[in-house]
Amino acid sequence: PNEPLSARTRWIVCLLKLAVRDVNIEESEGGLDKFTKSYKTFGVNQLADGGIYCKEWAPGAEAVFLAGDFNGWNPFSHPYKKLEYGKWELLIPPEDGQSPVPHGSKLKVVIRAQNGALLYRISPWARYVVRDEDKVNYDWVHWNPPQSYIHKNPSPKRLKSLRIYESHVGIASPEGKVASYKNFTYNVLPRIKDLGYNCVQLMAIMEHAYYASFGYQVTSFFAASSRYGTPDDLKEMIDVAHSMGITVLLDVVHSHASKNSEDGLNQFDGTDSCFFHSGYRGTHQLWDSRLFDYANWEVLRFLLSNLRMWIEDYRFDGFRFDGVTSMLYHHHGIGTGFSGDYNEYFGLHVDEDALCYLMLANHMINTLHPECITIAEDVSGMPALCRPVAEGGGGFDYRLAMAIPDKWIQIIKELKDEDWNMGNIVHTLTNRRYEEKYIAYAESHDQALVGDKTLAFHLMDAEMYTNMSVLMPLTPVIDRGIQLHKMIRLITHALGGESYLNFMGNEFGHPEWLDFPRIGNNESYHYARRQFNLTEDDLLRYKFLNAFDRDMNKLEERFGWLASPQAYVSEKHEANKVIAFERAGLIFIFNFHPYQSYVDYRVVAFKYKILLDSDAGEYGGHQRLDHNTEYFSEEFPHNYRPNSIMVSKLFGRLFGVFLHAWVHCYTLTPANKLHL
Repeated sequence: PNEPLSARTRWIVCLLKLAVRDVNIEESEGGLDKFTKSYKTFGVNQLADGGIYCKEWAPGAEAVFLAGDFNGWNPFSHPYKKLEYGKWELLIPPEDGQSPVPHGSKLKVVIRAQNGALLYRISPWARYVVRDEDKVNYDWVHWNPPQSYIHKNPSPKRLKSLRIYESHVGIASPEGKVASYKNFTYNVLPRIKDLGYNCVQLMAIMEHAYYASFGYQVTSFFAASSRYGTPDDLKEMIDVAHSMGITVLLDVVHSHASKNSEDGLNQFDGTDSCFFHSGYRGTHQLWDSRLFDYANWEVLRFLLSNLRMWIEDYRFDGFRFDGVTSMLYHHHGIGTGFSGDYNEYFGLHVDEDALCYLMLANHMINTLHPECITIAEDVSGMPALCRPVAEGGGGFDYRLAMAIPDKWIQIIKELKDEDWNMGNIVHTLTNRRYEEKYIAYAESHDQALVGDKTLAFHLMDAEMYTNMSVLMPLTPVIDRGIQLHKMIRLITHALGGESYLNFMGNEFGHPEWLDFPRIGNNESYHYARRQFNLTEDDLLRYKFLNAFDRDMNKLEERFGWLASPQAYVSEKHEANKVIAFERAGLIFIFNFHPYQSYVDYRVVAFKYKILLDSDAGEYGGHQRLDHNTEYFSEEFPHNYRPNSIMVSKLFGRLFGVFLHAWVHCYTLTPANKLHL
């Protein structure tokens, strides 16, 4: 009731639109279930008797034909029949009980445009597209193997908290090449399991012609990328992940589409519109891509069926929706800042059709597959985006806490260690909308893309090339970088949200940055790989960060702080550079001071023992604390709590977790000496 009238009006309008669409779907399509199964009828589909049924939506076409290897590429021998509302269908009977279109044969939809031109197009519903080495464009290949992969393992039960390992199949190898689904299945999934992550989020799976787009310029929405292997290879990968108890999410791109026309959606029927807005509104000015018309009935069919297909055919357990901010606003977030004022979220600048699509998508997923998870990548902070649709919310389960990685990069780039602001760090980590779940992360793929670099490389830079060997003296730069890397990740993990995300390789301080092969780097794969081998070399210090990340996740699995209520911060001391908070029966203490250490430092706690200690030898520490000692509090009020303890040793750049827990971390001073 205290929100501006425009806010309530906006939600009422969206709910009414959603209700009208739901009623129309029930009346016109036989219900949401049938409507969103259109992937089984549109495109090219095999019938039980061996025949082929084809269906397309091409409202701007004068005529539609199917051509391919099966008919000697005759563009006119198999014409589609025109139906209502711009739809076309074709039934090809079986030949001696066999399919007239063999598995593995190439196809094209032939569109006669309004100007008479013949356009050879890939069906928007194509399941498999490949590119020959000597070609620029992708070809549509009919995928109908005699025996498809059969899933053997059920999906894991819905998780209370997510520890997400964000991954890219193509770069998941130390070798300078495009890695495969098979490589990920047998070499990367066991690593993810060992590290304590319970969820893998896969990016760049939807087919994209341009590898360097990181998968965000999608050309074929129903096709799993063939550069990594076959659809069955991906199904096997997901099945093996499920056998390990790992939830699998798809990074889905419904915010825009590639401008490619010969092997993409653009100008499919020869017009500027079809799936997209025409004219200026249909093009994203920064991404140079096409923007969907979310008010269009057939666009809703296409996108909702796309989600359904990934869930039911491949057994994905949910989605991370990319580019939600671009979808929510007509300005797409371009040149716009968000301060949290309600006027920024409610008004004519909001794209109500896009918002209604997101609400409908979440409603469909929650109704038909309630075990699935959805995540919104929204930098704007749109209120109620992660509240149920029944409450008028967007329906997402989680949103990414996108301000957190930006804050860490800003601090490291712009501030001296002694100028770090504890209150500002705590505010950034705890500033989230009430009863909306956030996914915290210190860095994702975004921070490592060309033009920037990983957190570890920001902290240690060129010394990572020369001083990461245990045979070399531990320099102040490397020691500072290793300790801060652990501290930043743990405080983000424990204080920043209700789930946690890490981009593959960053857990062990992957050096340098990400850059895909392109003309600008002479088509090099040097930065388009993950050097997992660095953790396997016992002479390199990467093993310490890898071990700490694993034990941090295992500790969360044991105590479940991500699924616990938001932390109570008992201390954020600017002069001492100390942050202390309580969550899930644990006490977390961080000393970010660059050189000051403390003896008998009083913090809020009860009986405690050390659970995770960054000074331990397996994490590259100096092993100065006795882990067998139990400590007891006294009835001494401190920071609005009745009991407290004296921490005997609190080293500079240190954190601790107690049980009631202590995670203890330290860093050397610039003089390379510890001050007690």
